[in-house]
Amino acid sequence: MYIKRIENETFDEERALYGSDGIEAVHCRFDGPADGESAFKESRNIRTENCYFNLRYPFWHDSGVHIEKCEMTSLCRAALWYSEGITAADSRLCGIKALRECRDIRLTDCTVDSAEFGWFCEDITMDRVHAAGEYFFMRSRQIRCMDTSLTGKYSFQYVEDCVFDNCRFDTKDAFWHAKNVTVRNSTVKGEYLAWYCENVTFENCVIIGTQPLCYCKNLKLIGCEMHGADLAFEKSGVDAEITTPVVSIKNPASGTIRVPSVGEIIRSDPASVCRICVG
Repeated sequence: MYIKRIENETFDEERALYGSDGIEAVHCRFDGPADGESAFKESRNIRTENCYFNLRYPFWHDSGVHIEKCEMTSLCRAALWYSEGITAADSRLCGIKALRECRDIRLTDCTVDSAEFGWFCEDITMDRVHAAGEYFFMRSRQIRCMDTSLTGKYSFQYVEDCVFDNCRFDTKDAFWHAKNVTVRNSTVKGEYLAWYCENVTFENCVIIGTQPLCYCKNLKLIGCEMHGADLAFEKSGVDAEITTPVVSIKNPASGTIRVPSVGEIIRSDPASVCRICVG
């Protein structure tokens, strides 16, 4: 598959390996005074191992990209755009907008520190990823996420058809407008969780933060803990089984909420007909 092997070389010129097919780059550096962009643009079947990327836009319009034990610095912005068939393992992706409008993506044992990461992507699997960044995976589809942690604001907005299992998210305004999403065995901390979502299920989760789960359609909670949850479920259609006390519930639209105790139930909207079963 790899026709040419490059080792221990440094590239800093513009489009250094443009249009390549079947290159294996090992212990190479993409860095230097020429400050060139787009090293592997319009390439296919590329493997990089133990490489250092310090220049912009290395993988655009590519297919079949394998990245292993590589570092993309904060200066390596917009690293992977308009590409497909991407695998990254044991690597660091640290430039802003590191992944956009890509499909068929597999990240394993990676560290991601990238604002606006993963916008408009499709068919993503993340396993054992530690991530930080704002607006993470906005408007992406078919995400499968296991054993992954994330810190940052405004994550997973407008995502569709996703499953998250055994994850830890500390992220404000997560899952806004999400559709067809399941979150299992996970901890989700942050304010204003999942407003305006549709067909979203939290199963065996710990939910921490103020004013969660408002204006939702077909929301389900199965065996979940809620901590610091005040003014929860406003205007939501919800079927919830909660195992911990809730601070307050405000005007849930429809469905049934089962909770051991609740500090206050606010019924100021006559359209709120959801059953709240306490005890």
